Amino acid sequence: MTTSNPLGEFLRARRELTQPDEHGLPAGGRRRVPGLRREEVAALAGLSVEYYVRLERGTDRRPSPQVLDALGRVLGLDAEARRYIDSLVQPTPPRGRASGEAVLPAVLTLMEAAQGAPAVVLDRRLDVLAANDAATALYGGSLPRNMVGHVFLDGASRTLYPDWEDIAIETVAALRAATIDRLHDPHLALLVGELSTLSPDFARIWARHDVKAKSHGTKRLTHPGVGTLTVRWASLAIPDSDGQQLVTYEPVNAASEALFARLRSRSGSRAD
Repeated sequence: MTTSNPLGEFLRARRELTQPDEHGLPAGGRRRVPGLRREEVAALAGLSVEYYVRLERGTDRRPSPQVLDALGRVLGLDAEARRYIDSLVQPTPPRGRASGEAVLPAVLTLMEAAQGAPAVVLDRRLDVLAANDAATALYGGSLPRNMVGHVFLDGASRTLYPDWEDIAIETVAALRAATIDRLHDPHLALLVGELSTLSPDFARIWARHDVKAKSHGTKRLTHPGVGTLTVRWASLAIPDSDGQQLVTYEPVNAASEALFARLRSRSGSRAD
């Protein structure tokens, strides 16, 4: 987001993550860099090596949709990543964002009516805009202001998430997906710059250029009061909210349900 050659950085990162055997090429030999060589990407995409090198170096920044389609096939880009690369080629004008976005009253009412089911509202930056008591209890009594900063800057997150590396990769991929059509959003740029400076792990994973806005999944959390439980989460986009999403959690098995019951009891006692 903050670099002068985002398209080139994206192509280079995804090239280095694409394995030769994915295209029937030998993985051995003298490979100075991981993944595919530039000449291999060019040949597989039907481009000249010189032209592909210009794309990575940023001397040509306006490839045609046909070229992007070919590169997408070689680099294994899904529809979301393909949209992202389009936004790198034709970025939209910057748009501001006021801090503390308002959450629709109907959404807040829905969250409060389902206190037994943890729920939070996040914005594009993965700032936590609202949460019910059950969600606060699920995260140990205190929800972070921003989920990305929580994962990378809060030392307790490595205990909270037994599968920390997987959670970190998913979180960064979701944040990058939020930059689609918002490449020059100053608030996103500020967040990425801060995290890149303060967390080497964030800088390492951000450099992978993964793009994936997940809508559901599972995760394990080691709660300080009740132990490790596995939850299923789902994200629902809130219409007319400029990227807000409602995220809910539920247990996936009987053992986690029992731990959830203890959490519900705790949150219910606080509510009383």
